[in-house]
Amino acid sequence: MALDYAKCAQEIFSHLGGRENLVSAAHCATRLRLVTVDNSKVDMKALENVEGVKGVFSSNGQLQLIIGTGTVNKVYDEFLKITGMTAATKDEVKAAAAAKQPLPQRLIKSLGDVFVPILPAIVASGLMMGLVEALGNAIPSFAGSDWYGFLDLVSGAAFAYLPVLVAVSAARVFGGNIFLGGVIGLCMIHSSLINAWSVASYEGAIPTWNLLFFTVNKVGYQGHVIPVIIAVWLMCQIEKRLHKIVPEVIDLFVTPLVTVLTTAFLTFTIIGPIFSTAETYLLSFAQWLITVGFGIGSLAMGAIYPLTVVCGLHHMYNVIEAGLLAEGGLNIWMPIASAANFAQCGACLAVALKSKNPKNKTIAIPSALSAALGITEPAIFGVNLRLVKPLVCGMIGGAIGAMFGAIMGIGANAYGVTGIPGFLIVDSGKILPYAILLAISGGVAFALTWVVWKDEESAPAEKPVETAPAAPAESAEPVVYAPLTGSVVARDQIPDETFASGVLGDGCGIEPTVGEVVAPCDGVISTVAETRHAVGISGPADMELLIHVGVDTVEMKGDGFKALVKTGDTVKKGQKLLTFDLAKIRAAGHPTVTTVLVTNADDYAGLTLEAAGSVTAGDKLIAVQKA
Repeated sequence: MALDYAKCAQEIFSHLGGRENLVSAAHCATRLRLVTVDNSKVDMKALENVEGVKGVFSSNGQLQLIIGTGTVNKVYDEFLKITGMTAATKDEVKAAAAAKQPLPQRLIKSLGDVFVPILPAIVASGLMMGLVEALGNAIPSFAGSDWYGFLDLVSGAAFAYLPVLVAVSAARVFGGNIFLGGVIGLCMIHSSLINAWSVASYEGAIPTWNLLFFTVNKVGYQGHVIPVIIAVWLMCQIEKRLHKIVPEVIDLFVTPLVTVLTTAFLTFTIIGPIFSTAETYLLSFAQWLITVGFGIGSLAMGAIYPLTVVCGLHHMYNVIEAGLLAEGGLNIWMPIASAANFAQCGACLAVALKSKNPKNKTIAIPSALSAALGITEPAIFGVNLRLVKPLVCGMIGGAIGAMFGAIMGIGANAYGVTGIPGFLIVDSGKILPYAILLAISGGVAFALTWVVWKDEESAPAEKPVETAPAAPAESAEPVVYAPLTGSVVARDQIPDETFASGVLGDGCGIEPTVGEVVAPCDGVISTVAETRHAVGISGPADMELLIHVGVDTVEMKGDGFKALVKTGDTVKKGQKLLTFDLAKIRAAGHPTVTTVLVTNADDYAGLTLEAAGSVTAGDKLIAVQKA
């Protein structure tokens, strides 16, 4: 029987503590996303029992109700009618939820939001810098060539002008004009100022400005991060306030002028001196932590590093790494991250080799390779965290490797990469110790996982496949063909608890090797996510399908995704539906495993997974037995 959308919406509303307890509401491809004033007033148990609601959980300040593709949008429309609320975008709901989070959590999230978009530039520059330095050391004649000078300029640009990149990204995060943010960043490293990296060798007294009651040293903020972020945050607050009070007829030139002048003055007189000093103390603490007690501090950080990845806090380390390099030294935080990441690779590889369960092997092998290259989310979320013991073994391996790195004084000349690519940025005199660090980290984690993890812990007995009644020859059973090319992942191993649990339907995942989604059958497009990362299809025999690219990719706001169809389009099997950028998804820290579900699987006698291992788009993937 079809779901009564109005009744479902009314029952949901009745358990939310009244209209005054609701802040905003939106929906994505599968979930109703709400922000409430007080979650204690919400009857979670009753919500779980509402017909049509397949699960309820709270995440990042949002109350999320799992309803399903093709249905959630209809329930949402009825919900707006009942509550009298206006439609909100997912960004607005996300912003409202973020405002309710504790201050430390908001601060750390903001750092991540600032740094994630600029990481590709940092990574590219760091790799090029390491490669150019290696070539210069190996070929002395090349070090004095024009090509060396050109490549050195290109590779060092992102680091030399880091405050500008940070300022532009921070302005975007804090809701200000990104070009005004860029101006503030440029002011802080202007050529009329003494380069911060040259102050120590500067001969004579540092020149100053006398501005009102302040004496300001004419020194730039090259390499600094925290003062730039604070300055741009202040700039955004000033700009927003001025937009509200300045008459529109003069807003275009008054607001930018006053914003930049006020922010620049406060930056050089108050913000810069205070927060650059605070940053210096932070870096001193980090250096002390890493080197204290024969590497004991590094041992502790190597152990807990994967947990900060799980919590999404690891991007805050970019501040420390950038500051360490700005101080003219080596990035001694990079070996900690490399040890922790390579240890998770070793643990995941042990699972891949020891497991007799093809489902484990399918996801563990590519995840281990990804971790070896410094991207650990697939290994942590898809394998090690789920099995627990491999995660713990990886933490032990990372701790030992990180302590070894501290004792040996390993450091890097850039940041943004770890693992095997780290050879390109590690200090040229520490390449062999760095190789040993990776061997220790990965080897210890591999050995411990091999000994303590038992394959049967993650390989439950296969459930017998229900045999469907024989169907008439003229009524063929519906088939779902692979919508992507890649490796098949069992549904319960998809690194997203909601999809893995089966509450949204049955099916599988695919770890894609090509960023393209095609129609898995003939049908009609029932929904296309606003952020273009998911699509729903109504197929033969009333079959409802959901294809969801990656995990938590809604947070990318459509960046890297392109929809080639719209809701209501009729499509044929093999027709291209979506394209996506695998590199962007990985750079944003999201697993790329793509979920393929029959969302109304309960309407059928059973589903059989017809493929394992590698699969090509168009191959037979899932057979559906009619009830």
